[in-house]
Amino acid sequence: MLERKLRKDSTDVTFTLPAGVPPGPVSVVGDFNGWTPGVHEFKDRKGGMRAVTVNLPSGQRHAFRYLGVGDHWFDDDSADAHDGRNGHIHT
Repeated sequence: MLERKLRKDSTDVTFTLPAGVPPGPVSVVGDFNGWTPGVHEFKDRKGGMRAVTVNLPSGQRHAFRYLGVGDHWFDDDSADAHDGRNGHIHT
């Protein structure tokens, strides 16, 4: 799930997943962090969820995916668009 909070010149995007699904550490990777795992790793939240918030420039389109243990890549069904390889979010 994706949540957005508009700021003056940027947008805080919170990526949310159920805790433990998939098991182990998960990172959101995308064009905004050089597709580098571990830069934006999900952290546990109350209520059985885990999340990570990334501040992105407003008015842009960003490609992203999730990366779990064992090189397990997966998508977010709530992305604004999919191109067959990555999800996209518009800020």
